Amino acid sequence: MQDQKQGAILVTGGAGYIGSHVVKLLGERGEQMVVLDNLSTGNREAALYGEFVEGNTGDQTLVSNILKRYNISTVMHFAAHTIVPESVEKPLKYYGNNTACTRNLLECCEDAGVENFIFSSTAATYGIPGDASKPCVETLQTAPINPYGTSKLMSEMMLQDLDAASNMRHVILRYFNVAGSDPDGRIGQSTKNATLLIKVAAEVALGKREQLYVYGTDYPTPDGTGIRDYIHVSDLASAHLSALDYLVAGGESTLVNCGYGRGYSVREVIDAVNRVHGTPIKVIEEPRRAGDPPALIAAVDKIHKTLDWTPQYDDLDVIVKTSLDWERHLMSGGKPGMAA
Repeated sequence: MQDQKQGAILVTGGAGYIGSHVVKLLGERGEQMVVLDNLSTGNREAALYGEFVEGNTGDQTLVSNILKRYNISTVMHFAAHTIVPESVEKPLKYYGNNTACTRNLLECCEDAGVENFIFSSTAATYGIPGDASKPCVETLQTAPINPYGTSKLMSEMMLQDLDAASNMRHVILRYFNVAGSDPDGRIGQSTKNATLLIKVAAEVALGKREQLYVYGTDYPTPDGTGIRDYIHVSDLASAHLSALDYLVAGGESTLVNCGYGRGYSVREVIDAVNRVHGTPIKVIEEPRRAGDPPALIAAVDKIHKTLDWTPQYDDLDVIVKTSLDWERHLMSGGKPGMAA
């Protein structure tokens, strides 16, 4: 557990999908924390632990007061817009929230002497790898193809520049495809009109949507559909605690991929949903979407060498089952924070 002399933790976006799972793990091990969320997509009930403050990470007066009042020594920054197609349609929305608000947050952290910063980034910073058959290593040249990826990359660059100019150290975590829900059934992916494949497939399986659209069946992959590295949200959450422990122990600033190091095709995901649910879902095949790489898989040697992190849910059927269980919970009238 973190030494309490290190101060408390500020979790921005802690009422959202990934942030709430991190808050749960932090709370279960007794960490002191403050959750800051504007509830634009998050749910207040999903923040199971900590002091909750409703507000925006770009509000420097609010953030500065929180950092001072609660003696914050670590910031975990999740608050962001994350929908790729929307970022193409509304780029300034993404640069405003993801980049400009992060810049404001970082200034507050520097002024307050925050020691550790853990940043929620994305594999979208890689763009379309030159050789999609090979896992993406952290040293791969970044070339995002949409404003979402660029907005996150700009935040990474600010953090790295600030590392050279201040005493604040950071861990940047580049997420691959996050999926699944809390195995305890208290929190999960509750975003309306979600676009994540496994979430959507689970909704189709349970009748909340009519069909699943598959975009592209002619990729140079074994079955023609895109391949992605899917990581269970609870494993991703535990990686943040490992990153926290690494920094508190004196670790240097670093950047690591978060994935399992192997991929599943869209058809393999659909087969898993059919297998776990027991009934085939309706699938509509559509042409490719512009900018989707054939495959995107994480190289994971660095995260295992750098952080004390061991995944517990590296199983596609387990990921799918927790997603289906959460959708059933929501359909029965359950809400975040309620036991399933």
